[in-house]
Amino acid sequence: MDVLTQLLSPGLLVFAVAITFFGGVVKGAVGFAMPLIMISGMSLLIEPKLVIAGIILPIVISNALQAARCGITEVIAALRDYWVYTLIVCVMILISAQLVSLITSRTMYLVLGVPVTVLCAIQLAGLRVSIPPHRRPLASVVAGFISGAIGGLAGTWGPPTVLYLVAIDTPKARQIVVQGVIYGLGSVMLLLGHLRSGVFNSESMWFSVVLLPPALIGMWFGFRIHDRIDQQTFRKVTLAVLMIAGLNLIRRGVMG
Repeated sequence: MDVLTQLLSPGLLVFAVAITFFGGVVKGAVGFAMPLIMISGMSLLIEPKLVIAGIILPIVISNALQAARCGITEVIAALRDYWVYTLIVCVMILISAQLVSLITSRTMYLVLGVPVTVLCAIQLAGLRVSIPPHRRPLASVVAGFISGAIGGLAGTWGPPTVLYLVAIDTPKARQIVVQGVIYGLGSVMLLLGHLRSGVFNSESMWFSVVLLPPALIGMWFGFRIHDRIDQQTFRKVTLAVLMIAGLNLIRRGVMG
């Protein structure tokens, strides 16, 4: 733990814990956005590669819990029906994660900021693409490639996965199961990918360990307020704030 104090000042550590707690509350309340919040929020003050390392354990554990809640029968069915997309996402996360250690901080701000901004804008605009049945085999490959590439570099593949599932007319109840499976397996691949890339190492892992409790506590609070809020309004406000944060990351990447 002494290593952690060498990586971050006490003030920055408190800042990271607060951002993570908020991300957990949002995930518990509306079911999305914890990685986006952690990345876009913490990267404002903390070195981006350390942020990527920090989000790993919180998303691995939270996504494992989400997948476990689905039940083994539903998980097996989801893997059977969406195995192509899931496989490509996992492979691309492993591959693209290796590029993180090779790029500069300014480039990293762009890598983080562009997906956050674009994905939030798409969701705020309510854009819905419909893919006809005969195009879906090809779409699963293309969408899996894009989602996995973004996932390995920016640590978030949830929004493009949701857009893909909606585009192929996946029933809402089934979406929850499929998302749990893809997020769960993808987060394990992210961990393995960054163990190999060196981003998640014996020093940076302590940052992720410290962020795990506030993430889970935040989710618990989010679950408790789930039925007490106007979820649509809360979701839109959260996306708007994230888009502003994403634009600021892009500004830092362009202007330094």
